[in-house]
Amino acid sequence: MELVLEPWHWFILGIVLMLSELILPAFAALWFGIAAILVGILLWLFPVMNLTVQIVMWIILSVICTLLWFKFIKPLSIDKTKAGLSREATIGQVGMVIQTGLTHDQVVVRFSLPVLGSDEWNCRSLSPVQVGDRVRVVDIMGNDLVVQLHKSQET
Repeated sequence: MELVLEPWHWFILGIVLMLSELILPAFAALWFGIAAILVGILLWLFPVMNLTVQIVMWIILSVICTLLWFKFIKPLSIDKTKAGLSREATIGQVGMVIQTGLTHDQVVVRFSLPVLGSDEWNCRSLSPVQVGDRVRVVDIMGNDLVVQLHKSQET
């Protein structure tokens, strides 16, 4: 008796593997499940594939899906904030002045990446700045960042 797998077998296997990702701590079963669904689609399109070809296709597609995850998708999920990092990681960050005229020579600066958990900060300016100027963090004083005009804009 020969084992015959139909496309729906692969679809069920794929769904079970993807649902098992809820239980398993590794992030690999999802890619095996996607590969199983792809094999089911290929078997539906080409019903003459024998069992050996189906299993080899599943292994190859599993490896490809896993490699694509590490190459393209996982780098997008890396946390690029500077939250929780030390003072040295904050000093040197460059942002843009979005508001001036606050008390005590303060300005509001927006950073492209969050600095210490926030992308906008009330900062104390060491030199006169205008809205749109790029400034660099040179010190931390209490709850304020101390900034000065970024060197590329100094005259």
